[in-house]
Amino acid sequence: MKFSLGGSLKLAFRPWVEGLENIPAEGPAILASNHLSFSDSFFLPAVLDRKVTFIAKAEYFTSPGVKGRLTAAFFKGVGQLPVDRSGGRGAGEAAIKAGIEVVRKGGLFGIYPEGTRSPDGRLYRGKPGGLARVALATGAPVIPIAMIDTEKIQPPGKVVPKLMRPGIRIGKPLDFSRYHGMEGDRYILRSVTDEVMYEIMKLSGQEYVDIYATVAKREIAEAAKAEKAAAKAEKAERAEAEQAESAPVATAGRTARTEQGTRTPGTERDGGAGATDRPAA
Repeated sequence: MKFSLGGSLKLAFRPWVEGLENIPAEGPAILASNHLSFSDSFFLPAVLDRKVTFIAKAEYFTSPGVKGRLTAAFFKGVGQLPVDRSGGRGAGEAAIKAGIEVVRKGGLFGIYPEGTRSPDGRLYRGKPGGLARVALATGAPVIPIAMIDTEKIQPPGKVVPKLMRPGIRIGKPLDFSRYHGMEGDRYILRSVTDEVMYEIMKLSGQEYVDIYATVAKREIAEAAKAEKAAAKAEKAERAEAEQAESAPVATAGRTARTEQGTRTPGTERDGGAGATDRPAA
């Protein structure tokens, strides 16, 4: 399935690639990439001759029915590895163990250090757990990768993808063997992660933001919620003001009609009040 999907993606989108020679023909390596789109996990393997294994939610593999079986077959075919991520810290440990197993078997392990897709196209702070711990536990080289323009192909809310050429820049392998066996030191984990993120930033040209993408997503969502509430309040205030402005006009109209209805019939004829008809002399 990998080759059929990869061939279709290359034919339809014609992704361009730089630095393909930095991917080893054999042996283990960790591919650390920025994360702009759901399609990143498909475009990267599509341009490589080797299988790349990413971590995927276990729900993709356990959904019932025909659709669930087809989804599971698809993700297995493109090299996704099911991991139960519903258990908080335990979920993270499961993902790290899965990555170590892939690398120790001589495979290519793909990981997104940001932990989630960028909410606005900028590059966010890498999480120090997964990437650095897998690298230090296995001694495998880390290859920084930059996905280019993949978020423009299918923005959030769009069903039909836009046919355009995404790009992939592959950097030179980074060697962290000097830190081997120090995966328990959080300062070392932070240092390794930051070094990888710096290389990704140079490859991608993205603006770097020194907060986690999950925090940025929460702040963006809260700002959007506050903006929506403010717009709703402004609309209600404007409607109330318009109602208040129209009230005196309506009152004046009713008063005029009332006064007109109480006048004596005939008083407005022949000159108004006092101009009554007199009999001829």
